[in-house]
Amino acid sequence: MGVLLGLTSVVMLFVSFTTAYVVRKAGAVWDPAGNDYISNWVPIVLPLRILLGNTAILLISGITLEMARRRAAADVALAPIAGMPGIRVSDRASLPWTYATIVLGVMFLAGQYYAWLQIAATNSVLSASLSSGFFFLLTGVHAVHLMGGILALLYAGASTFLRRPPETRRIVIDVTAWYWHFMALLWVYIFGLLYFAR
Repeated sequence: MGVLLGLTSVVMLFVSFTTAYVVRKAGAVWDPAGNDYISNWVPIVLPLRILLGNTAILLISGITLEMARRRAAADVALAPIAGMPGIRVSDRASLPWTYATIVLGVMFLAGQYYAWLQIAATNSVLSASLSSGFFFLLTGVHAVHLMGGILALLYAGASTFLRRPPETRRIVIDVTAWYWHFMALLWVYIFGLLYFAR
């Protein structure tokens, strides 16, 4: 329930950003010299290869997190028989998938940083324009939210070494998976908005 409430606030935040983006892009200012309204919106040239690669990385991380989620559920199901003599059960089957998701999430953030550098290097005037400002705002706020998911996954991985029960790790991974998948869909939306409405 807490994640759903948190995601509702994230939706409202990005709805307001989208509204501001669309209104500002469509807006015009009065030009007294030409006696007419003109648009001062400078279209941004997106580093498409980087952004498409980042999108692929984030979508693959959703698959690895789903594998971690399924393995964490299996860890919980097998936990009661783990102490029986002659039966060897690992309660860490979800860890490789959790760590793979963390690595992919960090790769996505590094790719976003590289995209920001590419946008800033494109043109000094462009890096100070409103269109690039919206790019930095939308992708930056998304990156901060994704970092929250990475921190939750780090906690899930650390809970194994802190000797927490597998149920704890499963709950953290399960809740983070909902959040992570939402962040992936949000990124696809942001990318589509920045590409088609530039």
